[in-house]
Amino acid sequence: MSGGGYAAQNGAGGSYTNGPSQNPVGVYSSNQGLMAPPLTGFMNSLTTKGPPPPGPNPYITGRHQPSPVAPPPSSWSGVAPPPSSYSQHPQPGVTPPPVAPPPSSYSQHPQPGVMPPPVAPPPSSYSQHPQPGVTPPPVAPPPSSYSQHPQPGVMPPPVAPPPSSYSQHPQPGVTPPPVAPPPSSYSQHPQPGVMPPPVAPPPSSWSGITQAPVAPPPSSWSGVTPTPVAPPPRSWSGVTSTPVAPPPVGNHTGPGPYSTGTRLPPVFQNTMQPPAALQQAGLYQAQPGQMIRPPAYHSPSAPALYTQVQPSGSAAQLSPSLAAMSLQSQTPEALRVVNLLQERNILPSGAVTPPTPCLPQDLQKINCCPEVFRCTLTSIPQTQALLNKAKLPLGLLLHPFKDLSQLPVVTSSNIVRCRSCRTYINPFVTFVDARRWKCNLCHRVNDVPEEFMYNPVSRSYGAPHKRPEVQNATIEFIAPSEYMLRPPQPAVYLFVLDVSHNAVETGYLDVVCQSLLENLDSLPGDSRTKIGFITFDSTIHFYNLQEGLSQPQMLIVSDIDDVFLPSPDSLLVNLSECKELVQDLLTGLPQMFSSTMETQSGLGPALQAGFKLLSPTGGRISVFQTQLPTVGIGALKPREEPGQKAHAKEVQHLNPATDFYKKLALDCSGHHVAVDLFLLSAQYCDLSSLGCISRYSAGSVYYYPSYHRQRSPAQTERFQRDLKRYLTRKIGFEAVMRIRCTKGLSIHTFHGNFFVRSTDLLSLANVNPDAGFAVQMSIEENLLDLQAVSFQAALLYTSSKGERRIRVHTLCLPVVNSLSDIFAGADVQAITALLASMAVDRSVTASLGDARDALINAAIDSLSSYRSSVLSVQQPGLLAPACLRLLPLYILALLKHRAFRTSASTRLDERVFSMFQLKSQPLPFLMLTVHPGLYRADDLSDEGALNVSERTIPQPRALQLSVEKLSRDAAFLMDCGTVLYLWIGRNCNPVFLTQVLGVESYAAVPLNMDQLPELDTAESSRIRALIDWLRERRPFHPVLHVIRDESPLKAEFLQYLIEDLSESALSYYEFLLHLQQQICK
Repeated sequence: MSGGGYAAQNGAGGSYTNGPSQNPVGVYSSNQGLMAPPLTGFMNSLTTKGPPPPGPNPYITGRHQPSPVAPPPSSWSGVAPPPSSYSQHPQPGVTPPPVAPPPSSYSQHPQPGVMPPPVAPPPSSYSQHPQPGVTPPPVAPPPSSYSQHPQPGVMPPPVAPPPSSYSQHPQPGVTPPPVAPPPSSYSQHPQPGVMPPPVAPPPSSWSGITQAPVAPPPSSWSGVTPTPVAPPPRSWSGVTSTPVAPPPVGNHTGPGPYSTGTRLPPVFQNTMQPPAALQQAGLYQAQPGQMIRPPAYHSPSAPALYTQVQPSGSAAQLSPSLAAMSLQSQTPEALRVVNLLQERNILPSGAVTPPTPCLPQDLQKINCCPEVFRCTLTSIPQTQALLNKAKLPLGLLLHPFKDLSQLPVVTSSNIVRCRSCRTYINPFVTFVDARRWKCNLCHRVNDVPEEFMYNPVSRSYGAPHKRPEVQNATIEFIAPSEYMLRPPQPAVYLFVLDVSHNAVETGYLDVVCQSLLENLDSLPGDSRTKIGFITFDSTIHFYNLQEGLSQPQMLIVSDIDDVFLPSPDSLLVNLSECKELVQDLLTGLPQMFSSTMETQSGLGPALQAGFKLLSPTGGRISVFQTQLPTVGIGALKPREEPGQKAHAKEVQHLNPATDFYKKLALDCSGHHVAVDLFLLSAQYCDLSSLGCISRYSAGSVYYYPSYHRQRSPAQTERFQRDLKRYLTRKIGFEAVMRIRCTKGLSIHTFHGNFFVRSTDLLSLANVNPDAGFAVQMSIEENLLDLQAVSFQAALLYTSSKGERRIRVHTLCLPVVNSLSDIFAGADVQAITALLASMAVDRSVTASLGDARDALINAAIDSLSSYRSSVLSVQQPGLLAPACLRLLPLYILALLKHRAFRTSASTRLDERVFSMFQLKSQPLPFLMLTVHPGLYRADDLSDEGALNVSERTIPQPRALQLSVEKLSRDAAFLMDCGTVLYLWIGRNCNPVFLTQVLGVESYAAVPLNMDQLPELDTAESSRIRALIDWLRERRPFHPVLHVIRDESPLKAEFLQYLIEDLSESALSYYEFLLHLQQQICK
């Protein structure tokens, strides 16, 4: 198989990686280069913003500002301003000498009594520009405005508005009242009595007004230039301003984290036609080859650089739709500055919701669900340099085969795809006309097939943009014959069972056989479904289940060094035809080995036999193992040293001891065979080696430490419920998944259980609805000409009914050019999950200490970038935007996670299993294991409760994970994903004990209680409803432990209180102080 440049990902290496981490955690190279401006002739079709609403400014930082009238003690009044002045004000009666202007002024404000000359504004000004012949309306400027405000007694000159301005334009016939200049404005204010000379507009102005030929200053941010004066070294207010010329045509970021001058993606620019969703809404009616630009963005005075055909129909309705794309209308809360050292209660009242991409409402409604497809950044940077400067990871998290309540299914003989990049038609393509559509990934124009003109839903003809494929971001196709290399395989299930003495002792065999008997009729499949069984100890046992036999026949192969199939045609049988023999075997199997004294385990030869049995058809092998393999190929030796502490710099044996299981997994993947591993053992089993058989064959790993049917009833219950879910859930066979993205973006690292077949193609022998994936991305080419990018994941699989199907998910995200917009769209949970996967790779390829350092550096780098590049006013403390306020907490939670913590109590197999979970679990389930939920349980009420299926589900508020939140007078429920803890305080209300636990006192609470009695009380109903609801929201079954101070599980419960000091990491407050110290170095 060709690796396509990614062969290293499948070569020798760690058991968790497809190769060395190509983008290590926390290492984001700094790029000092700025974005290159668009080429001459680039059309900036940007929306305008209306005047600010009355009331307080949403961008007020809350910082005390000096008086705009009396200069501060250190005022530079009457002297030349400093060269880097942020707010320069000429004083009354002072005529400053002409000097060179500063290079980076932010805006200019006319002052009373000043009549500026007629000038043309810059093409991409981010401030407020008076219109020609317009008297601005009376408005009071906000206290900390970052834009231009007309001052008392000033009549603005005739100025043509810039075609791509994001600024606010006063309307004709309105006279502004006298106002005081903003106290801390970062702009230039001419003072009364000063008359600036005429100044020519910048050379790249789009204005149609011809000005006097005066050379402009190098880089101005606004279009009004007062008298040039020499600036003093540095000043903040009350000083004379200096004129500066506008920058070259391009995209610039305004000052401060909340600048209203941020370039946003209001429309899909530089495309022949708008997205299909907008065309369908009647907002566009276009002709072939037409360059569409909304009338709201057309400047009457602009030179006719392009011949434009104005859209007909209801194009005026476009502005409200596009206004939704302005990030500034949605990000004040996301960019609210949070001092983490002062604000302790940062947890949201409910679940953490992902940010919503700033797209037009029509597109946002049909965008892919974040539970299926989400990105770490919902606003994509224009350049890799900008991404490097933000120091945030860019990647995708997928849950492609998730169980969906509504999934449109389309049957078509011709699936419409791009002829160039093979993208499936989706809601974000552009229809050039009724017969042609433009790909949103490679931008090629394709023909619309004749059969696509008919809409099977509305039974109408001639409206391809109303087809289901263009109305749903997630859709499934029933594939025609050209998508089949062979006839669809049947559902084939092979069970490989450990029957050594240790296995029989645990009692797991009874549970497996009983679960199979109960769920045989529920196994996914059809009349072609096949089933087979292999058992093993030091020998391998096959079972002849051929139709016509009176009872199953055991066939024993003792030569495990050269495994062969004794009866190839009768070991895999049709389930419906041989159902009675299968039931007989499952009934007698536990007793068959009940007295065995064989202690050896030949797992490797048994897997070889299973591969030989399934390789002609493909299918699923379910392996149940209870000890370390000791004989035959793949035998392992104990590598764990009991009591050895995991030092910060190294944890040994995270890599496999042999490559046998990885090589066998790759062989299985090539023949569409996946291997799922169930490990039930109290002993060390070297999961880092055994897990490779599932890791590279797209299987799953289940781990039940210290499993015993009698001694651990909670584990038994969990195993039973997990097994039922496993046997009955949906499954896809012989699957492949390809991830495509818009030209300019590239994928370079994958995370999950799969085999990488080519640069963007994952081989999935089986796919299940509980599997998650992640990919890291980079920006190879600048996205300056794009307003949005798209990502598409296409999963081709064979259903258990023998149908070849294609499930397609498409995600659309805006492109931005400012750091503040990137931070505003950061998805903190997705970032945490991607960093966790990257840290697992680092642990295996380098060391655990390197992974922990990289996680800490990731938090330091992102918050340092925010502080230095986004914040305009430096404040003391550890500052973070509201959208990333949970990032330090989540990083600390990862440091204390079983996968990364340094603790002598963490067993090696448990650590490795946690690493598997971080790499392969979908995001919602993964975050529960990283940061559990803690709730007060003894005062549940119906206030704010949910009503689900005629049940009332209480919704208690999440508490901080600290022992200080616990009270001896109360009870608390902790949800850790795979386990639930109900902690009972020593002085808990006796009423709660009686009505919920059914005991009279605290001392009567059993030490190993794992079930709540069903009592006929309101309190019992509420807490059981809450627990049942939490369990129903995840595919696996979390066990419940009722604990008190004397319980043996108390120490495990306390380890999840991640905000407290532990042996593996600092307390949350100490961690924040450490981050602040590193950032302020």
